[in-house]
Amino acid sequence: MIRLFAIAGYFYQSAAAIVLIFATSHLLAAADYTNLSLALASSQLLCVLMFEWLQLAGLRFLAAARPSDAARLRWSLFAAASLSAVALVAIGASASLLSKLPAGVIALGLTVAVLQGMTDLYLLTVRLSDRLGMASWLLALRATALLAGATIGAGSTGTAEAALLGVASGHVTGLVAALIACRMPLRPVPLRIMLADWAEFCRYGMLAAAASVIHLSVPVLLRFIVVGRLGASGTSAGFSLALDLLQRPFWVLNAAIHTVSYPDVVNDFEHGSRAKATRSTGRMFEFMICTTVVLLGGLIGFIPDAARILVPQESLDGFLAAAPMAALFYFLHTHLQATVAVVPHLEKLATRLVIVAAGQLAIVALSSAIAVAAGLSPRGGALAAASATTAIAALLALGPTIRFGAVLRWSLVNEAVVAAALIGSLAALPTQPSSAWLAGKVVLAVILTGLIAWHGDFLMMGRARRSPTGAGKPGDILEAIER
Repeated sequence: MIRLFAIAGYFYQSAAAIVLIFATSHLLAAADYTNLSLALASSQLLCVLMFEWLQLAGLRFLAAARPSDAARLRWSLFAAASLSAVALVAIGASASLLSKLPAGVIALGLTVAVLQGMTDLYLLTVRLSDRLGMASWLLALRATALLAGATIGAGSTGTAEAALLGVASGHVTGLVAALIACRMPLRPVPLRIMLADWAEFCRYGMLAAAASVIHLSVPVLLRFIVVGRLGASGTSAGFSLALDLLQRPFWVLNAAIHTVSYPDVVNDFEHGSRAKATRSTGRMFEFMICTTVVLLGGLIGFIPDAARILVPQESLDGFLAAAPMAALFYFLHTHLQATVAVVPHLEKLATRLVIVAAGQLAIVALSSAIAVAAGLSPRGGALAAASATTAIAALLALGPTIRFGAVLRWSLVNEAVVAAALIGSLAALPTQPSSAWLAGKVVLAVILTGLIAWHGDFLMMGRARRSPTGAGKPGDILEAIER
C-alpha cells in the first residue's frame, strides 16, 4: 500500500501544478501572469542545470550506500549543493542584466530556484533512507503549500512578486516540515575525502544530467520544426497543446515508478547476487512497460472525449490530428530516456547515455525536417518520423540491457498489450448523445487496468513475487514478507 500511496502522491503533485497554473492565470493580470510564467520557467531551468547532477548522483550512490557511508555522502552532497546554490545565484544575477523582468521578480525567481533544488535534494535523501511513505507525504505537503502560497499571494495583491513569494514560502514549508519530520544524520569529513566524493558525483552525475537535458530538448526542437512550418494558427496551437499535455502523464508515471522501485534495484545491484539484481530489474521493467502500454491505450481511447470537453474549438482539429501520434512518440521517448537507460545507470555508463541522447536528437531533427520538407503532414508526418527514429534509437541502445539479462514475464507484457489495444479501440465508440457510453468506457478501462495491476503485483507487495516461469521462489516469498 505504501507504493500505491507514493504513486498517488505523484499524480496529486501533477494535479496541484495544473490547478496552480489555472488559478494564477485567473487571479493575475496578463502582464503579471506573463512575468510569473517567465520567472518560474527560468528558475526551473536554472534549478535543473545546477542541481540535476546532484539529484542523479545522490540517487545512484546513496541508494546503495551502507549507513556509515550514507552520512558521509549526504554531507558531501549538501556541501556541493551549497556551492551550486551560490553559482546559481551568480549566474542568474548575471543573466538577469539582459532581462526586462522587474528586479523583484528576478530576485524571487532565483530564490525559488535555490529553495526548490535544496528541498528536492533533502526529500531525495529521505526517500533513500527507506522512508518512502514519509517522503511521499512530504512531497504532497509541499505541493499543497505551493498551491496555497501562490494562490494566496496572487489573490491578495494581484502581482507576480506576491505569487512568487507564495511559491517560495511553499518550498520553505516543505523543507522545514522535512527537517522536523526526518533529521537526516550527517558526518563531516576532511576536505580530501569530500573532494573525492565530488569527483565521483561529477563523473557520473554531470554526464547523466547532460543526457537528461538533451532528451528534454528533443520535443522542443520538434515543436520548432513543425510550428515553423504551420505558422501561428489554430492548427499549430492544437499541435503545441498535444505536445504540452501528452508528455505529462508519461513523465509523472515514470517518475513515480522510479521513486518506488529504482532504489531497491540499485541496492540489489550493488549488494545482492547477480540473479537477485536481474530479477528485481526485470520486475521494474515489467512495471514500466506494462503500465505505460496501458496508459498509451487509455490516452488514445479517450483523446476524442477529452478534446471535445477541454480543447478550444479553434485548436480542436489540430489537436485531434496530432494527439494519437504524439502519445506514441512520448511512449517511445519515455522508454528510451528511462527504461533503456536503467542498466547504463546501474553500470555508471554515463558517457553512453549522452551519446544515445545526442544520437536521438540528431536523427529526430533530421527525419522530422525531411518529412516536413517532403510535403508530409507537419503534424502526423513529423511525429511519425520522430516516433520511428526514436524506436530505432531505443533498439540500437539495448546492448547493455540485453547483456545484463533481466528476464521479463512476457505473458504479462502480452496481456498488457491486449488490454491497451482494447482500451484504445474505445475511441471508435460514440459518446454522444448519451453520457452512458462514456461512463461505460471508463468502467471498462478501469477494470482492464486493475486486472493488469493485480496480475503484475506492482503495488501490493504482500503477495509473493513470481519467478519468470510463474512459480514463487522461497527467496521471493521471504522478500515479500519482509516488505
